[in-house]
Amino acid sequence: MVFKETKLKGAYIIEIKKIEDERGFFGRSFCRKELTEHGLKGDIVQANTSFSNTKGTLRGMHYQVAPYEEAKIIRCVRGAMYDVIIDLRPGSSSFRQWTGTELTSDNYRMLYVPEGFAHGFLTLTDNVEVYYNVTAFYTPGTERGIRWNDPAFNIEWPFDPVVISEKDLNHPVFSDNLLKNNK
Repeated sequence: MVFKETKLKGAYIIEIKKIEDERGFFGRSFCRKELTEHGLKGDIVQANTSFSNTKGTLRGMHYQVAPYEEAKIIRCVRGAMYDVIIDLRPGSSSFRQWTGTELTSDNYRMLYVPEGFAHGFLTLTDNVEVYYNVTAFYTPGTERGIRWNDPAFNIEWPFDPVVISEKDLNHPVFSDNLLKNNK
C-alpha cells in the first residue's frame, strides 16, 4: 500500500501497490500493520456499503461525536465520486480546512479519514457504490452533520447536487461552538 498524506494532518490517500502480470494485478487494500506503522487506526469493527442511483447525489457532511468518533477507509467500488473531508479537531493545525479527491472504481484509491473529521461525497456518475471500513460501531443519536455548502468552508464541489436528502439539506452551518453544543 502507498500512503500519501493530504494537506489535512492525519488524512491519507491510500493507493494499492499493484503487482501486475498478464492476468491483471494483485494488491493489498487493507493491512492493519501498515496502517499502524503510519500512526493510523486499523481496528476495523464494521464495514458499510452505500449505493446511489443518480449522478449528482450528495451525501454529507457527516460525523459522530466523542466518544463514538470513527476513522474510515473509503473506496468507490463502482462508478465515480468526489469525496470531501473537513478537519473538525480544534487543536489540529488543519482545523476547519477541507480537501477533496476523486475516488473511482478505476483508480483504486482509498481515503483514510481520521476521527474528528466530517465526511461527504458527490456522485460523478450514475450507479455509484461506496465501501467503508470504520473503527467504531454506529451509535444512534451520536451522528451529526454540517451543511454541504457552508460558507465557513467554501468547499469547491465539481457541480451542485441534484439529489440530497432532507436531513442533509437541514444540517446546521458550522460555528466554533457547534462541536461543543452537539456532544
